[in-house]
Amino acid sequence: MADIDCHSEMTNFHRDNVTLSNKQQSEMRTRRDAGRTRLENGLNEAKKPQPKEVRSQGSYQMRTMVQDDDNDYDIDDGAYFASDDLKDDAGVALTPKAARQRVCDALAWDGRLKQEATVKRNCVRQVYAAGYHIDIPVYRIVVTRDKNDDPVEHYELASGDEWTRSDARAVTRWFNGLVGELNAGESDGSQMRRITKLSKKFARRVGWKNKTTSGISITKLVVDHFQFSADRDDKALRETWKAIDKKLQKSVEIDHPVLANKLAQVGDEAVTFFRDCLSGALKTLEVLDESDCSRKQAREAWDDVFDTDFFTKQPDNNGDSSDGKGSAMAITSIETARRNDGGGRFG
Repeated sequence: MADIDCHSEMTNFHRDNVTLSNKQQSEMRTRRDAGRTRLENGLNEAKKPQPKEVRSQGSYQMRTMVQDDDNDYDIDDGAYFASDDLKDDAGVALTPKAARQRVCDALAWDGRLKQEATVKRNCVRQVYAAGYHIDIPVYRIVVTRDKNDDPVEHYELASGDEWTRSDARAVTRWFNGLVGELNAGESDGSQMRRITKLSKKFARRVGWKNKTTSGISITKLVVDHFQFSADRDDKALRETWKAIDKKLQKSVEIDHPVLANKLAQVGDEAVTFFRDCLSGALKTLEVLDESDCSRKQAREAWDDVFDTDFFTKQPDNNGDSSDGKGSAMAITSIETARRNDGGGRFG
């Protein structure tokens, strides 16, 4: 069986076509910080209490954001208020919708933005002209007492017409904690983060991203079925996908990483769509198992999988022709790939 090493091609693809550029990262940080300042100023203008904290969460904080063909990027920036601060002028507790409306009004207080903030079911959204938007989930901090009469905090999200127990920061801690554990052992948490991003990029090609499953579902599948392969991101990706496909052929149910509920139930259409796309990709990659598979064929297969021509356009730096079967010299070192993945704010 041929073993065409496409690690350098894959790390270059991750760097150039998956990871956000330094400019994009800087713009997103600027938008996030501007949104926080706008919220603070708007609440002060309305003489309303400030949140106890505002925390980035989701793929932004887990450093698993990927480039989007439609330039549609979002930052989740949760606003956490003390329960007693979410009351109206008469001292009556705000409904979840009213809490989101207060945040929305604060963001629009000076009318300077072209697109006003809008109230969504689970957040307040501020859209910017460049294609970025900030989603601000609104939480209240609820304090209860444990059996020893010590105070215990939990968090409830203003979701629809209900306050729902939730805290996305716990998901961030779950993922980043696992990355750290793998890096401290014999595996590679940075590789797991890259495989997560490559899998999300695969799932969100044009025509697919509105049909496929969520980023957190893909992340959970990768974490549960990650197959480490030293200095071979191409191999780790394919073997992880095989393990995910095997699981999804049995059931498309996906457990939530930190709560007792499900990210996806039996028969979930979005997960089923992702499974079928993944099965098709693995079928395309079967050419890699043929004894006479050439580098050209391997690159064409990866191009097909990611709907690109990036792989076949990569140069051969070690004297191989495009039909050669050797390992192409790494154009990007693994240290560079890891720096782009885990050393920056986004990765």
